Amino acid sequence: MNKLARLPATARARAASAKVLGRSRRRRKRSRYFAFLSYSHKDNELAGWLHSQLEAYRVPRRLAGQLTDNGVIPKRLRPIFRDEHELAAADDLGEEIETAIASSQFLIVLCSPAAAKSRWTNAEIDAFKRSRPDGCVFAAIASGEPFASEIPGREDEECFPPALRHKYDRRGRPTEKRAEPLAADLRVTGDGRRVGFLKLVAGMLGVGFDDLVQRETTRRQRRLAMLAAGSLAGMAVTSTLAITAIQARDAAREQRREAEGLIGFMLGDLKDKLEPLGRLDALDGVGAKVLAYYQKEGTADLSDAALSQRSRALSLMAEVATDRRDFDGALRLYREAMAGTKEAIDRKPDDPERLYQHAQNVFYLGYISHLQGDFKSAERYMREYKRLANQMVALGPDNMKWRMEVQYADVNLGTVFYDQRRFDEASEQFQEALDTMEAIARADPSNEDYKKNLAEALAWLGDVSEAKGELDAAIAARKRAVDILSNQLARTGDMDSRERLLAAQRSLGGFYDERGLSRAAIEQYRSAVAHAGTLAALEPGNSEWLEYGYSARFDLATRLLNSNELPEAITQVDDGCATVRTLLKRDGANLFWRAGLASCLFLKSQIAIRNNSPAQAREFARQSVEIARRSRKGDAVSTAHLVAKAWFYLGEAEHAAGNKEAARRAWNEGLAAIPRAFERPDEMQTHLELLNRLGRNAEAKPLQAKLKAMGYQET
Repeated sequence: MNKLARLPATARARAASAKVLGRSRRRRKRSRYFAFLSYSHKDNELAGWLHSQLEAYRVPRRLAGQLTDNGVIPKRLRPIFRDEHELAAADDLGEEIETAIASSQFLIVLCSPAAAKSRWTNAEIDAFKRSRPDGCVFAAIASGEPFASEIPGREDEECFPPALRHKYDRRGRPTEKRAEPLAADLRVTGDGRRVGFLKLVAGMLGVGFDDLVQRETTRRQRRLAMLAAGSLAGMAVTSTLAITAIQARDAAREQRREAEGLIGFMLGDLKDKLEPLGRLDALDGVGAKVLAYYQKEGTADLSDAALSQRSRALSLMAEVATDRRDFDGALRLYREAMAGTKEAIDRKPDDPERLYQHAQNVFYLGYISHLQGDFKSAERYMREYKRLANQMVALGPDNMKWRMEVQYADVNLGTVFYDQRRFDEASEQFQEALDTMEAIARADPSNEDYKKNLAEALAWLGDVSEAKGELDAAIAARKRAVDILSNQLARTGDMDSRERLLAAQRSLGGFYDERGLSRAAIEQYRSAVAHAGTLAALEPGNSEWLEYGYSARFDLATRLLNSNELPEAITQVDDGCATVRTLLKRDGANLFWRAGLASCLFLKSQIAIRNNSPAQAREFARQSVEIARRSRKGDAVSTAHLVAKAWFYLGEAEHAAGNKEAARRAWNEGLAAIPRAFERPDEMQTHLELLNRLGRNAEAKPLQAKLKAMGYQET
């Protein structure tokens, strides 16, 4: 770890320097806040602890009122400004934040790898340093390592945001000089929370750490002496105290019951009301509040009810992290939640409700592994999920909830097969799930959840039918799903139905496209884009919804370009590309979003060709090839398809520029990127186009015949 900076020069030294330079001293700005606490909302729990500790701290009497380099020592370190809400995706910090920064005597930065990557944390530091070049900035290290970005291979461990690592000049402008911020180490491997906290306080008060600790020790000894004296007197009233203690115990139990009842409401009714609205910030706050209540106790010391609620809170926060595409954070939270649900099962192995709670965490570990392309782990978790579901049914065969879990497990296992291109196995799983869901939905036609699950089973059956080349069956299944979800959205208006409908319409539009029904495809794509806009306006921080939005826009733009509707296509591409760049600012290493950038660029290349700008088209296409090769889009074969398409469009751009030999080289590279597993209609079409461009007609004919037999029509 890097050596920490010393305290800044004294106020008298600064004044002397000012006189030498012939400058008059400026009056110190009156501070509205003692300090501004800047942090990433991923560190919300520790930020809450630090904020409460600072505001509750009482400065020792002998120190209060003394004059130090940092001014007169106050009796209390308050108020401390802490923004408890996620900032919106705007271009600036907002008037309230900027005013608080400008009127704070100190800036405290809770440093972690998440904070180092946070745009807003960096902006808050920058704003403080620009408005207060001589102000004191304190770094409270929560995790990671300071200046790790300067060490090759350890860049991800960096905990200092960029603005914290650089000095600012007297005019408030950033320089290239390295800053050494005053730091307190809260890590377990460092000073720990208590010592780190006292070092932070000592720095703000302008006193030595040892001096502060001595006074803390003196205060503690005085308290112990008073307690000793009081205990002698207390022996005379032991009986009275015993009665009082019993009454206090009973009151504490009642308070705990009330508190846990409130927590049950937060994790139940309140969560259910917030979830359809897509309020990730509020849901995250619910989970954090519950964990803060239980943080002082180990899982072994918790009651069964408390253990369950703690695990549910962790699962809720993990779900929010998943929606924000923070997969590493989500996996950590789900594993912690799973440890709690596993302990609950160990206490009572024959309780199906405990098996159910545990199964949810197992599922999400499989789900995230699936999203990350780790199909081996995904299949292992999904098989375990199915085993737990079957165990629930064995314990309660008449319970519909447990039978639904078996169907969920079948669908989820089918999706793992699907993404491994084990289409026949996947189709069998989806058809079984659909048969059961149709029977359940008929038995209870008013159940909205059953309708969603029916639509989901139809969606997956449609997708696997398309992958097998059964386009008419795929359209029929997806159309039924769209009708179910459209009717449900009209009835309920909930965001979950809108999100599902968006995905269903994108897929149905793609199937219409492959069938040659271009106007029907455009209608579905436009509707999907509209739903994406509604979702993004409601929750700009939901990365998954933004991802759906740019994908829908690119689908629509591709169809519009093929239909020679250039102006609208340009609008959709520009809007989609802007969304991709917004997401990449949040996480530039995200391989899915980099794949989105590749799609953005080869669409821009096509537009440039149509605008007779071959040089620009070639540059866009070259960039798309480089990005596609370092991206990931679903499974390995889908990624290979992205690369092959990028090479195809580079060949088109080179050909438009008159570089026929360069065009052939690009098309050959695209052909070389194609693996044997190219068997879906859209993949076979890319393969066919590359063969045709290279004049390899004999090889193209079997593919053309196969696509024709499927009902595929190029438009």
